[in-house]
Amino acid sequence: MRRRRCVSPRDSDRGERRECSGRGPSRGVVPRGLREQKRGSSSTPPLMIDTRHSPQRLMARARRRGRRERADQARAGAVPSGHVHPSTPGVLERVSRLHCCAVMPCTTAPGQAVQGAALARVRSPAGIPARPSRAVCAQARRVRASAAVDKIAVPEIDEVPNAGGDDPDFCGMQGTVMDRTPIDGTGKRYHIHTFGCQMNLADSERMAGVLEALGYSCTTTAEEADVLVYNTCSIRDKAEQKVYSALGPQAKRKRERGTDLKVVVAGCVAQQEGEALARRVPEVDVVMGPQFANKIGDMLLRAETSQVVATEEVLVEEDITAPRRDSDLTAWVNVIYGCNEHCSYCVVPYTRGQEQSRRAEDIRAEMEGLGQAGYKEVTLLGQNVDAYGRDLPGMAEDGSGRRAWTFTDLLRYVSDVEGIERIRFATSHPRYFTERLIAACAELPKLCEFFHVPVQAGDNDILREMLRGYTHERYRRICDNIRRYMPDASISTDIIVGFPGETEEQYLRTEALIREVGFDRVNTAAYSPRPNTPAADRPDQVADLVKSDRLNRLNQVVLEVATERAQRFQDRVLEVLVEGRNPKNPEQMMGRSRHNKMVFFDGDMELRGQLVNVHIDECRAYSLMGHRTDAPCS
Repeated sequence: MRRRRCVSPRDSDRGERRECSGRGPSRGVVPRGLREQKRGSSSTPPLMIDTRHSPQRLMARARRRGRRERADQARAGAVPSGHVHPSTPGVLERVSRLHCCAVMPCTTAPGQAVQGAALARVRSPAGIPARPSRAVCAQARRVRASAAVDKIAVPEIDEVPNAGGDDPDFCGMQGTVMDRTPIDGTGKRYHIHTFGCQMNLADSERMAGVLEALGYSCTTTAEEADVLVYNTCSIRDKAEQKVYSALGPQAKRKRERGTDLKVVVAGCVAQQEGEALARRVPEVDVVMGPQFANKIGDMLLRAETSQVVATEEVLVEEDITAPRRDSDLTAWVNVIYGCNEHCSYCVVPYTRGQEQSRRAEDIRAEMEGLGQAGYKEVTLLGQNVDAYGRDLPGMAEDGSGRRAWTFTDLLRYVSDVEGIERIRFATSHPRYFTERLIAACAELPKLCEFFHVPVQAGDNDILREMLRGYTHERYRRICDNIRRYMPDASISTDIIVGFPGETEEQYLRTEALIREVGFDRVNTAAYSPRPNTPAADRPDQVADLVKSDRLNRLNQVVLEVATERAQRFQDRVLEVLVEGRNPKNPEQMMGRSRHNKMVFFDGDMELRGQLVNVHIDECRAYSLMGHRTDAPCS
C-alpha cells in the first residue's frame, strides 16, 4: 500500500517527519480552523486559539487545567473563574485559558452582567507567545478578583520575572487598561442571516437579544445594517459555499464604506475555518464559534481595535439576556449543547464541541417565562436531545441504575408548565430513543405526536461505516414502538445517499426502509465530504452523477410515501395552532397540527394564537386544506 509523508503537530516543532498510512487522518491531524498560523502571515493576532493540538487533546488539556485551577483557588479561598459568587463583587469571567487570555472586566455588584473587554496577546522579543509562570497568573487573578472599580490595570508580563515560563498550561496577559463600558448600539441597526438547522435559529435569537439589549434595532435588509451577522452551517459543502458567496458583496461594501460596517461570521463555518476564514476575507471583523453566541457584544467591542477570531472550545455560559424571538407563539429552548457521537461523516462534534446539558431548573424557568409571555408551543433543542443528562452528576434514587436526569425525566419535569400548550423536541439519536421515553410521550398530554429520528441509511454495513451505533432492525423497533403507543404519530428522518462505498444494493435497502416505516417527511441529501472527517479520506468515494441519480430516485420514493401517509387525515378534525396568514393566499389562515402538518383554512387574524379545530378536506404530501369546525378532534 502506498504510504504518504505527514508531520505530527509535536514533531513539526522540531522539523521532524514521520511515516503514516494513507487510510484516514492521523490522530495528530488538526481541523483547518485550528491549524497553526504561519509566523508573520498576519499582523492581527487571533483572539483565542490553540494552534498545536487536535480538539480532543484541547479538551483533555482544558479539563486537567480546570481541575488544577479549582484546587488552587479552593486552597486560596478564591472564587473559580467563570463563576459568580453571590457575596463576592469584582468576579472575572473567564473566556480563554489557552495560548492567549481574554481578560473580562469586573462587575461592580454581585450578579451584574459582565460587559466589555480588552484583549492583547503578549509576545516575546522573538515574536513567540510568552507563557508566564503559575505564580504570575495566580498573582494576576488575585489582582483582578480584588478589583471593584470601573477600570483596572493588569501588570505587564515583561516586568515580572520568568515571563517566558515553560508551563504550557498558563497563558500570557499583556498589561492594558480595560473599560467596562459596553459597546453602544443606539441608533444603529443589525441584520442576521441564518443558515442551517434549528440550533442556528436559536443561536441567532440569542445574538439578536444581546444586540437589542445594547441598543441596536433590527433591519430586514443587509444593506441597511451597521452590524451584519452571518450565522453559518457547515454540515455540507454547499452550505459552506453559500456563506462565502454572501460574504463577497459585503466585503466589497465594507471596503467602500470603511470601518462603520461590522461583519460577523458566527456558527459552524466560523468554528471550522477560524483564522483561515479571517485571512481569506480580511474585511470580516469577527469570526466566532457557536459557543460564543451570547458574547457577540464583547466580540464587537474587541473588534473596535482588531480583527477577532474566537474558536476555542469552552462551555456555553448561561446568559440572563432574553433572546429576541422570531415568533411570539412558538419558541426554541436549548436543553443540551454539543455532540459526543463522532459519526464518520459529520463535522458537528468539532464545530459545536462536547455535550453540555443545561440544568433542569433553568430549562423550566425559561419555559415558565415563555408561558407567562403568551407563548403556546415550545420545541426543546439539542444535537442529540435524547442524550440529555449524560454529563450531569448523580444517579437515580429508585435503584434502577439510571442517571439522575434523563431526557424522559426532563419531559416529565417540564410538562406541566402553565401556559405552554404544546411541547416538541428535536433532534433525537436512535441510540437513546428508549421505550421508556416513548411511553412518557404517549402519557404526557402536551407532548405532540411528532418525532424526528434520523436514520441516515437503511443498510447495516453503511450504518457501521458511518459509526452510527445501531442497526436498521433496531431502528425499525423504535418506529414500531412509537406506532404501538401512538398509532397516529408522525415520524420524520434524515437520509444520506452516496456515502463512500455505497453500492446499488445498499441504496435499495434504504428505499425499502422508507416504504416499510412510512415516513411522513424525509430530509434527504447526497453525501458531502467534510474536512477532517474519516469518511472524507476514504478512496471509494461515489461518483457525483451516481449520487445525484440516487438522490432523485429517493426523493420520488419519499414523495410517494408521504402522500400516501397524509391520506389518513382525510375528513378528520385536527387541532391547529393558528400562526398567521397564508403568504400565498391572504384570505387563508395557516397553522400546524400536533403532527407538525401545515394546515390551511379560511379565517381572519383574530384567530392568530388560538387552538382551533379544522376539518380536513384535502390532503397533500406536506400540507392539509380544510375548514374551521366546532366538532371535536377525531
